[in-house]
Amino acid sequence: MSSKDALNLARDQGVDLVEIAANANPPVVKIIDWGKFQYQKMKEEAKNRRKAREKQSELKQMKFGLKISDNDLNIKVRKINGFLADGDRVKIMVIFRGREMAHKEVGHTILTKILNAIEATQPIIVEGKPNFSGRNLSVGIRKK
Repeated sequence: MSSKDALNLARDQGVDLVEIAANANPPVVKIIDWGKFQYQKMKEEAKNRRKAREKQSELKQMKFGLKISDNDLNIKVRKINGFLADGDRVKIMVIFRGREMAHKEVGHTILTKILNAIEATQPIIVEGKPNFSGRNLSVGIRKK
């Protein structure tokens, strides 16, 4: 179809004539509503960005002290279960203050208690051994 005929056809329909492939011989054009086309393209890009963000798992941190009560511990474990359900990885840190460094075995006990409480609700994978970095005992976990 000649360019003049295509332009007249687009005008009659009240839409735009858009060049798709300029390098082709003859050039390829399409009769579309440009505003609607741009809007749908923008929506598709936003949807793709949302999906990419959903797939990306974040690293969440939860800190525990040595003197934490059972109720506070249960609340934090529930929060960790929520993070794991969302597909995030969680770094659990037991923080030692002052002379608590002399009782590292208490930190290991609390960490074991936390991991057992989480595993009671859902299967998890512990990423590596618990390790000390400064005054913190930390371990990473993720959903199985």
